[in-house]
Amino acid sequence: MTDAMDEAAPTIGFDDFLRVDIRVGRITRAEPFPEARKPAYKLWIDFGPGIGEKRSSAQITRHYTPEGLVGRQVLAVINFPPRQIGKVRSEVLTLGVPDADGEVVLISPGHDVPEGGRLF
Repeated sequence: MTDAMDEAAPTIGFDDFLRVDIRVGRITRAEPFPEARKPAYKLWIDFGPGIGEKRSSAQITRHYTPEGLVGRQVLAVINFPPRQIGKVRSEVLTLGVPDADGEVVLISPGHDVPEGGRLF
């Protein structure tokens, strides 16, 4: 298997990109997820009135604490099917990129923006 940073993914059409619904949300609650196989947090993310609050699980314990996550805006894919991760039903995929050690760094807008805004 190749490393995610080795090469670019195959070319896709713009319509394929539009099918992935990436929105900004604000973390309203974060808790340790001790039942997870790898260290992780349970997140509750508010995507505004049109979408509401969704749950996620994220392996982000290296750079973040639950207290430091609350109030932070993040980007997430909201139209993947939910996944059962241990006792948590993860409804969205919270997005991040690896640092030099492969640890997740969350993707956030550079300025505060309205919850539910779609990436374009």
